[in-house]
Amino acid sequence: MTKVAKLRIKWVKSAIGYEKDQGRTIRALGLRRLNHTVEHSDSPSVRGMINKVKHLVAVETVEE
Repeated sequence: MTKVAKLRIKWVKSAIGYEKDQGRTIRALGLRRLNHTVEHSDSPSVRGMINKVKHLVAVETVEE
C-alpha cells in the first residue's frame, strides 16, 4: 500500500490589494482567515491553486 502525501497549507499574507481571483483561490483551498491551516492530498489541481497564490501561503509536505 502506498502512502499518500498530504500538503499542509497555511495562509500567511493578506489577499487585500491583489486580484480578486487570488482571494477566491484562497477561499477555494478552504482557508477562512489569516494564519488558518488546512491539509489537502497532493494533486495537480491543488498544486495549481497553490502556485497561483504562492506569495500568500506557506506549504509543507506531511507524510501519513
